[in-house]
Amino acid sequence: MKRYEARLAHDINAIQKRVASIADAVRAAVNEAVTGLETFDKQRLYDVILDDHPINRESRKIDSMCHAFVARHLPAAGHLRFVSSVLRLNIGLERIGDYAVTIGRVGAQLTQPIPPPLMADIRELADQTISMLRTAIRAFLEENAELARQTKPIAKEIDAVYDRMFHNIVATDDGRPRAEFVRVLTILDQIERVSDQAKNICEEAVFVATGETKQPKVYKILFVDRTNGLVSQLAKALAIKAFPESGVFHAAGWDIGPSINPALARIADKLGLDVEDAAVRSFSELTQSPAKYHVIVTLVSTEDTKLPQIPFHSILQNWNLGPRPEGDQAEIDARVDELSQNLRAHIRDLMVTLRGEDAS
Repeated sequence: MKRYEARLAHDINAIQKRVASIADAVRAAVNEAVTGLETFDKQRLYDVILDDHPINRESRKIDSMCHAFVARHLPAAGHLRFVSSVLRLNIGLERIGDYAVTIGRVGAQLTQPIPPPLMADIRELADQTISMLRTAIRAFLEENAELARQTKPIAKEIDAVYDRMFHNIVATDDGRPRAEFVRVLTILDQIERVSDQAKNICEEAVFVATGETKQPKVYKILFVDRTNGLVSQLAKALAIKAFPESGVFHAAGWDIGPSINPALARIADKLGLDVEDAAVRSFSELTQSPAKYHVIVTLVSTEDTKLPQIPFHSILQNWNLGPRPEGDQAEIDARVDELSQNLRAHIRDLMVTLRGEDAS
C-alpha cells in the first residue's frame, strides 16, 4: 500500500509541476506580448507567436499525463477532483497562450506605436490580469480555497477598468486610421480575457480543495415597455413568481407614466402575484445603476420601441406581444389575461435558455 501511495503522490507531483511550468510560460507570453507593444518591437511580437508551439506541446503532455493517471490509479474523491480540474485548467491556460499570440499578431500589424498614455493604461491592465493569474494558480496548486475566493472578485475590478478604457478609446479621435482603433480594441479584449480564465482557475481551486461546485448563475433581467405602468410590471411579477432562484427581475419604461395601471392589481389578484411594491421606474435610471442586466426585454413592437443606448454587456430581446391593452375595463382585463399567458411562455423559454430545464 505504501508503494502505491508513493507512486500516487509522485504522479500528482509530476502533474503539478507541469501545471506550474505552463502557467509560468503563458504568463510570460502575455507579459512579453505587451512589452513588445510598449517597445513597438515587431520581432519580439513575432517571437511570442513562435514560442506558443512549446506551450501547445506542454498542454498536450499534461492532457496525456492526466489520462494516464486515471488509467493507472482509477482515482476517487479528492484525487479524481484534482485530475478532472487539471484537464479543465489546462484548456484555460492554453487559451491564455492563444490570447498572447493574438496580441502578437495584431500588434505586429500596427503601423505606428500605441500612444504613451494609452499604452500605460494597457500595461496597467495587463499587470493586473497577470497578477490575478499568478495568484489563481497558486491557490490551485496549494488547494487554498480561501485564497481563491479572495482572488475571484478581482475579475470584476478588471472588467470595470476594461469598460472604462474601451469607452475612452472609442470616444477618442486622434486621427489614427480606423483599422488601428480596431487592432487596439482587439488587444485590450485579449488582455481582459486573461482575467476570465483566472476566475475559472479560482473556481477549480475551490472545487479541488472543498468539492464545492460553481453555483448556478443568477441572471439579471429587465423588462421594458413605454410607460412601465402595466405590461412590464406584469412580466416582472410573473418572472419573480416562476423563477425566484434563477433571476433578479426589474421593470422600467422609457417614457414613464404617472402611476401603475389599476389593471395590474386585478390580474395580480387573479394569478396570485405580488405587486404591492410596484412603482414606475425609468429605463435610463436602472441601466445607469451599478448592476448590469444580462438581458433587456422590450415588450412592444420594434417600430414602437425608443430605447436609449443598450449597455455593452446586455443582450436585447424583443417580444412583440401585440397591441397594448385598451378599451373599457372588461376589454383591458381580457387583453391583460391574454398577455399574461404569452408572457409566461416567453419567460419560461428565456429562463430555460439561460439556466436549463432545471431553472426555478
